[in-house]
Amino acid sequence: MINKTKPILYGTLASAILLGVYFAVLTLVSGWNFTLSQFTDYWYFVVSLAIGFGIQIALYQYIKNLVHSGKGMGKVVGVSGTTSTAAMISCCAHYLVNLVPIIGVTGLATFAAQYQVKLFWVGIFFNVVGIAYMTSRIIKIKKDYE
Repeated sequence: MINKTKPILYGTLASAILLGVYFAVLTLVSGWNFTLSQFTDYWYFVVSLAIGFGIQIALYQYIKNLVHSGKGMGKVVGVSGTTSTAAMISCCAHYLVNLVPIIGVTGLATFAAQYQVKLFWVGIFFNVVGIAYMTSRIIKIKKDYE
């Protein structure tokens, strides 16, 4: 029987880290009050993305416990995790406009501002696809070992 404690711990930690990145980046860019306001407005997206990422990390750890190697699963976790982080941060990236003249990337900030909710949905979609893929792999691995 596979121990489920380690995957759950890793998944919970991954979700917490992703939320920490969200709060840290937004606070550094726009200040704590703005971060709190954005989280209040979009908490359901932010929390969904973080939980989805945590579930993927937990599933990945579970698979590693099953077969002692990820069988390429790290790529799926990496892509969807990056997408989740980018979607969460993009919700407020348009406030980088204050710094844009220095950096020279106005188009990127405008794009993020205009499509922030759509970017959240893209992140959630990638989370669901990643979770479905890893779940299917777990089912296949368990059938192979029966």
